[in-house]
Amino acid sequence: MAMNVLFVGGTGQISLPCVQQAVAAGHRVSVFNRGRVGAELPAGVTSIVGDMEDAAAYAGLGNTPWDVVCQFLAFTPEQVARDIATFSGKAGQYIFISSASVYEKPARHYVITEKTPAVNPYWAYSQRKIAAEALLQGQQGLPFTIVRPSHTVRTGLPTMMNEGDVIGHRLLAGRPVLVAGDGTAPWTLTRSADFAVPFVGLFGKQAALGEVFHITSDRAYTWDTIYTAIAKGLGVEANIVHVPTDTLVRYNPAWEGPLLGDKTWTALFDNSKVKAVAGAFACSEDIDAVLAESIAHFKRRIAADGPRPGELEPLMDRIAAEQAALGRI
Repeated sequence: MAMNVLFVGGTGQISLPCVQQAVAAGHRVSVFNRGRVGAELPAGVTSIVGDMEDAAAYAGLGNTPWDVVCQFLAFTPEQVARDIATFSGKAGQYIFISSASVYEKPARHYVITEKTPAVNPYWAYSQRKIAAEALLQGQQGLPFTIVRPSHTVRTGLPTMMNEGDVIGHRLLAGRPVLVAGDGTAPWTLTRSADFAVPFVGLFGKQAALGEVFHITSDRAYTWDTIYTAIAKGLGVEANIVHVPTDTLVRYNPAWEGPLLGDKTWTALFDNSKVKAVAGAFACSEDIDAVLAESIAHFKRRIAADGPRPGELEPLMDRIAAEQAALGRI
């Protein structure tokens, strides 16, 4: 059955493939965003240009009855509170995009399920998502579904400290790249296109209301494998330097969130809950195929803009040199 669907966002890393999948599934799709991202929306999508910070324009979204509202741009409980006020009585299902980083760190079981506690003492980003989830779960006016993506890949390179293109530039220049720990912790990567299929499969499902789902691949890779595959896609070899997580955080306290709050830990997920509601799905498992789109986007950026050294590169060089010097007489 075709539904009237609103995406708040719609052109981002995860949301654009979800818009494409929603259109392919026959839904009537509108997107609300600032219109600044040059992504090409599928034919038939209605673009509503506006800013979430424009209270009047945003409130106007509540004048239309929506079967599904997909919120990709809310990161704080205050933003979710505004959505509750805006869409209560106007949306059959409000889907809040949270994050798998909310899960307990370290988890008490090596396989993460939706029953794993949402407790993250290390990362303010995750704490705000947890507070937003709690706000939804404590109200009754807006039927909701909470979706927790893990590390999805499409345009950006997957990295440990959220360095993004810096890692690609360093690999191309033959400079060392830092990996926390010994590089063997399993980490799950999911293509955004693969995430989109079960995400859209949750639309309009009674069994999805009031529930939390993560959507990830069933396959994980070590961080050494990920960085080696990125280097291979760029036609170079990776010079990986392993550094203890607590050492990296002492060098740069800003890394505590993305490391201790997320990527230091093993991340293996049980997707049986979402499969039971949205239907069975399969994700690409070949690491080269998983990374192909991200690497292609990076190559286009570097062709257009050239190398762009990051401000943390001198620190990364220092850490690599000092780590390599350990044990030398």
